[in-house]
Amino acid sequence: MEKLKVSTAQFENKSGDKKYNLSVIEKLAKKAADEGSNVIAFHECSITGYTFAMKLSKEEMLTLAEHIPSGESILKLQEIATKYNITILAGLFEKDKDNNLFKAYVCVDSSGLKAKYRKLHPFINPHLTPGNSYCVFELHGWKCGILICYDNNVIENVRATTLLGAQVIFMPHVTMCTPSTRPGAGFVDPKLWENRENDPTSLRKEFDGLKGREWLMKWLPARAYDNGIYVVFSNPIGMDDDQLKNGHSMILDPFGDVLAECTNFDDSFVTTTLIPEKLTQAGGYRYIKARRPDLYRNILSQEHQPEQKVVWLNNK
Repeated sequence: MEKLKVSTAQFENKSGDKKYNLSVIEKLAKKAADEGSNVIAFHECSITGYTFAMKLSKEEMLTLAEHIPSGESILKLQEIATKYNITILAGLFEKDKDNNLFKAYVCVDSSGLKAKYRKLHPFINPHLTPGNSYCVFELHGWKCGILICYDNNVIENVRATTLLGAQVIFMPHVTMCTPSTRPGAGFVDPKLWENRENDPTSLRKEFDGLKGREWLMKWLPARAYDNGIYVVFSNPIGMDDDQLKNGHSMILDPFGDVLAECTNFDDSFVTTTLIPEKLTQAGGYRYIKARRPDLYRNILSQEHQPEQKVVWLNNK
């Protein structure tokens, strides 16, 4: 297994405007490829936009969603991947032949669809169906997994994906800057975004604080460290419908260290090189080897009725 150059991106998507969003994906993918990157990852629903789907009926969702892999957006991603010789990961809403709706994230290269994952814990729209399986696939000799946004807050999902062989987990999000019961959480005033050129300091203070990056740092490094994996976190910057998002797309190594991070307000990406040796040098590798499933097999498999309450949806 050789070193792998991976990029993670952030950009301000337009709600429902696939043509525009795909044009930004192409612009950033081209630039990343020109700089030698093998892979570039974008945020959850980067093709379609996200928060505006809260207001859509099932009929409107079905119009927005696409079949995978035959949908126009997947074909466009393949075209971009082929043109610039780069693997692309991006998100959209999916519909199947029975008009079931899913939150999907795909990996596409010049050969077409390499992987598709359906979010296990979707909640932005009541008509979405939860996915029911994990996703691990090979990318340039590396074993990769995908978990979308809230899926990563349920720690069993990260461990399960790791135990299935993932060495890198792509974690696309549309997150932060929303109300929560955790201290310091809340929306960030869109006026700060509008005034970002005149007063970047006030906006950066909000983005870097407990509404944004400080919250990420409470758990994201732990997911990488505990499991001994690389984490590729992608998040939008700017307005997503009427909510402001703070970006901070980043890549962490198996030690939980941030290797590269988007720190500006622009449509942008950062790139780093994944090194195979770190996978076995990190503590997480030893911790997984030291597990004793006999102690907790029955505990982890006991009957449980999932409960999911997403307070911020009703907190505006």
